[in-house]
Amino acid sequence: MSKYEMLVGLEVINDDVYSEYRAAMKPILSAMGGEFGYDFRVSEVLKSEVEDNINRVFTIRFPNESVMSAFFDDPEYQAIKAQYFSPSVGSFTIIRGYDI
Repeated sequence: MSKYEMLVGLEVINDDVYSEYRAAMKPILSAMGGEFGYDFRVSEVLKSEVEDNINRVFTIRFPNESVMSAFFDDPEYQAIKAQYFSPSVGSFTIIRGYDI
């Protein structure tokens, strides 16, 4: 059975608050069948298709694209995002989304 995965690049500007974001959102992600795959801190980007800075790259996967949309639209997730993600991330880039 295939899943839907995204490769994401972020500019994390506050690691402590971003860690709180990850801890707060993970139960919702897990409840919806989602999970993180890879997670990297990067020190140098050699080539990019966007102007935004990237210092963190990770994969996040869901059972399918509909579940992914439901996760990001979830009101509880949106509250967590406003509290932790917005103040800890300078920019984000969805590098790719694909079925696995």
